[in-house]
Amino acid sequence: MSELTGIDMLGYAYMQRAYLAAICIAIIGPVVGTFLVHRELSMLSDTLAHTAFAGVALGLFLNSVFSLSVSPIITAFVVAIVTALLVELLIDHADTYGDTSLAMVLTGGFAVGSILITATGGGIAVGINAYLFGSLATVSKTDIGLLILMSLIVGAVVTLAYRPLVYVTFDAPAARAARFNVRHYKRLLVVLTAGVVVSAMQIMGVILVAAMLVIPVAAAAPVARSFKQSIWLAIIAGQLATVIGVTVAYQFGIAAGGSIVVTALLVYLGVVAGRRVRREVPLLLSAMLYRYRRRRSPKQVSADGGDERK
Repeated sequence: MSELTGIDMLGYAYMQRAYLAAICIAIIGPVVGTFLVHRELSMLSDTLAHTAFAGVALGLFLNSVFSLSVSPIITAFVVAIVTALLVELLIDHADTYGDTSLAMVLTGGFAVGSILITATGGGIAVGINAYLFGSLATVSKTDIGLLILMSLIVGAVVTLAYRPLVYVTFDAPAARAARFNVRHYKRLLVVLTAGVVVSAMQIMGVILVAAMLVIPVAAAAPVARSFKQSIWLAIIAGQLATVIGVTVAYQFGIAAGGSIVVTALLVYLGVVAGRRVRREVPLLLSAMLYRYRRRRSPKQVSADGGDERK
């Protein structure tokens, strides 16, 4: 690819891994995020990202204190999935608003992570920076394999369970009437969200990973004519954001996660501005044409039929 296109960075193995990771993230993030946004659970992705941070800290803590060799990704997966199920339980049964439950779990997860970091005298703080902010250089073949596996899982699950997931997203009572197990599909969605968050945090960083589940969906929603179309448009918006963001991050030596999120925001703003221009320009042209015709039309005859006095 480097020889064919003349682009030197495509010849580097770590950039190839970074682009492949970005493409996978831009697929699984918007697909799962579309269901979350329309369920008004956008904050769930941010909550799970912060609890995944606690899972990473737990893995590094165990390795540091007990001389183990546990992968922080594995502990992050376990903690995020347990938290996802806990959040769904709180939303369904606790006497609190959904966003209140999410806020409590988010802050609690981040607090636990900070405690584990400081419990070792800050010795694991350096190792956790890559998970907090993301990095192009640290994306390994294992990370790529995990993202590809997650892409296949998300694609298969959403394809097989598309109809009940849409029912549960928009009308849970109707889903129950149709004899769908609403609780089962809600739990399935939050577990998928946890998997996406943990898979993507190596390149995006814990702080920014939630953005790829929300911003592309927000960009697609104003122009989509159906729910299925909104998924495809969100994926396209995500691809633009990640590919451009990774390229900019390489060219200027900046954080990949931040570059991708800023690009995604620019895509969203472009869609909003384009939609507004498309709506208002015809009205403006119509008003200008009306004024032009009024100026060109002959003077009206007075009400009594007489001519105007010179």
